[in-house]
Amino acid sequence: MPSNKSVSDAPITQFINCTILRDHELQREDLWVRQGKILNPEKLFFDEKASADVQIDCKGRIIAPGFIDTQINGGFGVDFSQATEDVMHGISLVGRKILSHGVTSFCPTLVTSPPYVYHKVIPQISVRGGGEEGAGVLGIHLEGPYISREKKGAHPEHYLRSFSNKGFAELLSTYGTLEGVSIVTLAPEMDRSPEVIRELLQRGICVSLGHSVANLSQAEEAVCNGASFITHLFNAMLPFHHRDPGIVGLLTSDRIPCGKSVYYGMIADGIHTNPAALRIAHRAHPKGLVLVTDAITAMGLGPGKHTLGQQEILIDGLNAYVAGESRLSGFMK
Repeated sequence: MPSNKSVSDAPITQFINCTILRDHELQREDLWVRQGKILNPEKLFFDEKASADVQIDCKGRIIAPGFIDTQINGGFGVDFSQATEDVMHGISLVGRKILSHGVTSFCPTLVTSPPYVYHKVIPQISVRGGGEEGAGVLGIHLEGPYISREKKGAHPEHYLRSFSNKGFAELLSTYGTLEGVSIVTLAPEMDRSPEVIRELLQRGICVSLGHSVANLSQAEEAVCNGASFITHLFNAMLPFHHRDPGIVGLLTSDRIPCGKSVYYGMIADGIHTNPAALRIAHRAHPKGLVLVTDAITAMGLGPGKHTLGQQEILIDGLNAYVAGESRLSGFMK
């Protein structure tokens, strides 16, 4: 039988001595919550004549919405791009660990890999909500293999692919399935990418531009076809140039369709992106900024050798490099 209890019968929690973000400033206030929703204290007092059932002293700590990490390759010894039999076990482990850092949901990210890895890993990952047991999974982020050889970054060149003559069919053959996929990063200058972008959009998948040598015109065309995100802005793309700003120019482009927004991920670790570059991007397009970690297997672990997909990674201080090279390969703290 349905319950006769109304929402107003649910217990009210009052967080006291907490710091919250209001009007773009951190302010010391109390926060009232019922069934996971923030309440207006004036209506609570005057309309319901209600008071708190539970009171929690935050002792000045910040209360804020949880972080969403749309690009995380693994962590704590787990590499999402490894074709194991227990992928979800590793994802659950990472989900539990990152919860203590304020991350409440994330997109497990697979870097450029051979087809058998996608065929093995993708079917094992399912979208799920988060909670006390760990951060939720919003869907898979497939970063590659349809990216530029010139801007491959830490992706293994011998596994990079083109859409060839098959277009979207080539992509489906490589990935095996798009079930549970939320984001695909690709280089928009590749032949047949407009077709692929439109097909992905029709399936409700976000197309992100990255690891690319696209000029501004090619990037704008991709947005007109449905792309809406930029993978780790400034990294693995043409640098900003005053005559052709490349993908970076999307932040201030006047060719973005009316009502459409372009968002951009940034690795704000002080290594991948200089703080001055971060400020420039934010001031140019503040509503589009999305902070990502691009975390790798070594996150939470010490220096030494680790993996990123099919490559060996060397941790040296706060830097992560492809072993034997100088290419940066993700975040690890």
